[in-house]
Amino acid sequence: MIMKKRNKPLPLVKLDAIIPRTSPKFPRLPDMKQDAAKRNKGYIGELQVDYHLDHLAKRYTILKDVYMRIHGKNVQMDTVVIAEHTIFIIDSKNYDGTITFDTILNQLTRNDGMKETGFEYPITQIENQQLQLQNWLLDHNLPNIPVHFFIAISDPSTIIKVIGDQQAVAKVVGHGARIPRMILNKDEEIAQTGSPKLQVSKIGKMILAECREFDIDIMGQYKVKKLLPGVQCMECGYLGMDWIYGKWVCKNCTKTSKHAHEKAIADYLLLVKPWITNKECMRFLNLKSRSVATRILQSSGLHYQKEHKRWIKRR
Repeated sequence: MIMKKRNKPLPLVKLDAIIPRTSPKFPRLPDMKQDAAKRNKGYIGELQVDYHLDHLAKRYTILKDVYMRIHGKNVQMDTVVIAEHTIFIIDSKNYDGTITFDTILNQLTRNDGMKETGFEYPITQIENQQLQLQNWLLDHNLPNIPVHFFIAISDPSTIIKVIGDQQAVAKVVGHGARIPRMILNKDEEIAQTGSPKLQVSKIGKMILAECREFDIDIMGQYKVKKLLPGVQCMECGYLGMDWIYGKWVCKNCTKTSKHAHEKAIADYLLLVKPWITNKECMRFLNLKSRSVATRILQSSGLHYQKEHKRWIKRR
């Protein structure tokens, strides 16, 4: 079963919200766009690997995007698969071109046809995750549970090369489509040693109970002091729709919408504060009428805190 699904990463959601509301003259806007592209590529790669791992859902327990606090450190694992006799950590990598694992220098390089780039060695990364998960299991009175890992290369067109120990790399690295069979084979291999079956449901629920959502302060990280207000047209992306006779009208493409404000309010709650007042709603949506702002907030599924005179998300 899939015990924990994968959602779009919150930092990426925030970047997608903040970029259209950042001045084109803002000096760090290119960095924000580059970060968003990188995170989106990684997310797409994870989804591609998920497609193959989901074939194991009837047999094993799968937790996606596992983010935990272990011994005072944040640990993020793309996917955890709890099989019958062992636990697997799957790390998804989305690389273009040709990648080379160098087992002598413990480094990874990628050649995309234009330049060669070095990356942190994925095997070392996931070995650290393996150790941290083993420590967590010991802390929770779950000793002697084998933890193994695989590195899934999401793009089937990526060429994998090795300098050094090819066999060692082949045991833990493969394209996404190959990973489910590697998991099955390894679990069967461990079963043949007489290893007892795991309390799969119990372990899965314990991990799930400690999962958090990875988040960062986008405004603070990029030192964004001001967001561009306005309601964005969902058709052409223009920021600054007008509220006319009960609907939003785009000045750019003339498309109309009765609900375009919902995205603007969501952006505010995501990027600025977890609540919004009528006054801030008027400013952020470029409304002139307080009563219109109140009606919009009332119809947006928010809860009004009378004591604070503000609107928050319903729990």
